[in-house]
Amino acid sequence: MSEPLIVTRSRLVRELRGLGLEPGQMVMLHVSVRAIGWVVGGPDQVLAALLEVLGPQGTLMMMVSWEDGTFELGQWSSEKQRAYLDEAPAFDPARSRAHRQWSILTEYLRTWPGSCRSAHPDGSVAAVGRLAPWITADHPLRYGHGPGSPLAKLCEAGGRVLLLGAPFTSLTLLHYAEHVARVPGKRVVRYRCPVLREGRKVWVELEEYDTNNLIGEWEGDGYFALIPQEALARGLGRMGRVGAALSYVFDAAALHRFAVAWLEENLGPV
Repeated sequence: MSEPLIVTRSRLVRELRGLGLEPGQMVMLHVSVRAIGWVVGGPDQVLAALLEVLGPQGTLMMMVSWEDGTFELGQWSSEKQRAYLDEAPAFDPARSRAHRQWSILTEYLRTWPGSCRSAHPDGSVAAVGRLAPWITADHPLRYGHGPGSPLAKLCEAGGRVLLLGAPFTSLTLLHYAEHVARVPGKRVVRYRCPVLREGRKVWVELEEYDTNNLIGEWEGDGYFALIPQEALARGLGRMGRVGAALSYVFDAAALHRFAVAWLEENLGPV
């Protein structure tokens, strides 16, 4: 078995700039550190390199969610539900662990000096940089991927989406397109979640479009893979290598508009 590629911070900086990242930009990151190679100094050097490229006027954000989220609570066994309802800790943006399923770097960014985190338990975003307080403020608890969400603000601010070795299916921004697109039969999920308010645990009702199964069965490959592929084919993204990782950069607003049009064309108008 061959050794993984050795990747230094200076190389990361150089190759990130080669993808078109510049000082002052807002960037939403999706990343597989393993795909990049052996990063000298550890995984946090990926974040350090990105923050160096973006500079003090830039902003770096990630979807971090919550490791103890309740989005699928209704599918748990009755025993598991009962135990959780009795003694589950409340979601606290300042302390609750990020969901490492999305990347080992979610918890690194959540705990980065100066990091801010939005208050939606399952849809929470962590951000570092000039616009971090704004991008994470006032995250709606109902339809947390829609208007007013960090995803909507990313588009509003002219931000970018960066995939470093991460699959197209990780593009959280497409949930914003799912929210906006006028297509029939959108499934809605309603569930309860414990949150911390004024030092006390309070159960709140959340309502979202079903991000796991928006419209039920759909023939063909998942559209989370097809939409960015077609966007790239139309020149709406940029591709390159960062370390060993095949990587992509998209303009968030342009990808969002393309995704909304694609969904409405292929899933049928209301």
